[in-house]
Amino acid sequence: MVLADPKTVPASRLNQRPVTLGVIVGNRGFFPAWLAGEGRETILDVLKQAGINVIITAAEDTNVGSIESLKEARHCAEVFRAHRDEIDGILVTLPNFGDERAIANTLRFADLNVPVLIHAFPDDATKMDLKHRRDSFCGKMSACNNLHQYGIKYTLTTNHTMDPRSPEFMADLQRFAAVCRVVRGMRTARLGMMGARPEAFKTVRFSEKLLDQSGISVETLDLSEVLGRIGKLNDGEAGVQDKLKSIQKYAQTHDVPAESLTRMAKFGVVLDGWMADNALDATAIQCWTSIEEYFGVVPCTLMSMSSNNLNPSACETDIVGALAMLAMQLASGKPSALVDWNNKDGDEPDKGVVFHCSNLPKDVFVDEIPVMSYQEILSGTVGKDSTFGTIYGRVKRNPFTYLRISTDDFAGKIIAYTGEGEFTDDPINTFGGYGVVKVPRFQQLLAYICEKGYEHHVSINQARVASAIDEAFNRYLGWPTYHHR
Repeated sequence: MVLADPKTVPASRLNQRPVTLGVIVGNRGFFPAWLAGEGRETILDVLKQAGINVIITAAEDTNVGSIESLKEARHCAEVFRAHRDEIDGILVTLPNFGDERAIANTLRFADLNVPVLIHAFPDDATKMDLKHRRDSFCGKMSACNNLHQYGIKYTLTTNHTMDPRSPEFMADLQRFAAVCRVVRGMRTARLGMMGARPEAFKTVRFSEKLLDQSGISVETLDLSEVLGRIGKLNDGEAGVQDKLKSIQKYAQTHDVPAESLTRMAKFGVVLDGWMADNALDATAIQCWTSIEEYFGVVPCTLMSMSSNNLNPSACETDIVGALAMLAMQLASGKPSALVDWNNKDGDEPDKGVVFHCSNLPKDVFVDEIPVMSYQEILSGTVGKDSTFGTIYGRVKRNPFTYLRISTDDFAGKIIAYTGEGEFTDDPINTFGGYGVVKVPRFQQLLAYICEKGYEHHVSINQARVASAIDEAFNRYLGWPTYHHR
């Protein structure tokens, strides 16, 4: 199968192609080799069922297609290096004890710097004779010991040994695939910042240099250039009219002036062109108050459409908020949103309200087609007619993951916190994009956020991917991350 070169594919699109794993089947000569051959076929079948592409040495190139000797380790490493740009991670599977040296050498020689999952087959307690005994239980410890000595990072399965055909192993495999997508996506992410930070929002400041050290690029575009490009567009040209139709299909616009919709369409054409020209995975836009005062709309609808199309867009030039949106999207394949930890819900300490005014992607809302309205907060300052373009709706009941990334300039590190909760059906009456959430030990989380000086913004995604984020950030990216449980 020929894949696009990941170097040229935006990170936001990496979750739309199958994950590719290099596979090492361990073997040790004085254990039954037929178990290694049979295990190879089993694991390849499971990976196929999981929709995961595989890079593996040909069965005829080594003893039953497994890796045991130094020669076989070098050959396997050569195969992996030839597919360096395709491989997202490595699966080491042990149908018998396996040769820990060959496994460690293969990974050292290949030098891929990708996540590694260590899996061991379970023994059948009724078949512990010399012909059937695996001893993968011990072999996994030896393999991990050697990888630890080599300084190679690796991930463990939920249980020490696991039947590869079990639902539990399939869940582990999917979680590991999410880890791989997040790691590769974060190491190559390209973010776009449109406009300057809103004057009063020091909370969204970030270190571009710390991001760059992790392979994350930030491209900037001044609002004067945006407005200049918009000024060169005619109302009736095809691109503007096509964008106008997509906006009207995306949201209910019956109460929005036609002039405002045309302005949004022009803004959308410029936004789309800028993202395409710079291969941007995510954006953060100065959403107030310059655009409203000097152009006459808010950009929320266009940002909502972009996020819903898996190119996350954060408001208030919150670049690291957009990065967190991207990370969870890579893990889940679903659109993310940026919200405020906004309020307490009644007398229940584990419940609260999240809110933005809003640019949330429509897939998170209860209503299939959300309502476009005006920005009620800003309308008192710049006038109602200059603030059309917000997306109103309630977030539907679902489990969700939250994530905040921050750049700690004093420590010289990217840091984060993550966890999971649920959106509820509790009654609430407000505007914008909003929802009631239930988060375990919510008060303790809020105290942690304040004690560590985190921002009030948080990114959310309607999937349970906190463990994958934790594993990707802490183990493979080296970003200290607090996992709240």
